[in-house]
Amino acid sequence: MSILLKTVGVLALVLIGAGSASQFQDWRYGLQLAEQARLHAETLNQLTQAAATAQQAEQDKRLALEQRLTASEQTHFRKMTDAQRDQDRLRDRLATADVRLSVLLDATHVDKGCGVPATSGAGSVDHAAVRAGLDPAHAQRIIAITDDGDRGLIALAACQSFIKHLDEYK
Repeated sequence: MSILLKTVGVLALVLIGAGSASQFQDWRYGLQLAEQARLHAETLNQLTQAAATAQQAEQDKRLALEQRLTASEQTHFRKMTDAQRDQDRLRDRLATADVRLSVLLDATHVDKGCGVPATSGAGSVDHAAVRAGLDPAHAQRIIAITDDGDRGLIALAACQSFIKHLDEYK
């Protein structure tokens, strides 16, 4: 019986050892899986923080662009308003004959029968230049043309500024 007891004892020890080895291996794999899960969670957290930082940077760039575009739009509006006010004043002064538009004439045309005096008036800016006054209706049309040109140049500058700001955003 002693052999049987020894065999049973050895078999029990083998089973206990196998069970212990299995539990030890399970415990070791559990630790490895826990470490791997922790590293994975840290990596995901770092990626999330990097994405949030990048998103915040893009939002800041977009906000700065919107502020620059708003400032540019306000400047454009102010220039358009100022140009309109100046044109309106000039038109009013022309209508009331407070100011008159005149043109310089080529002195050689005076000799060919143009009846414009060759001397300038006492309040003239030009010294001894031959000038002819424009009909007020023609002066109004010239002012309207220059007004359209001024507005076009201001609008062009606003568009160029807009494109410049968009290029800076990229």
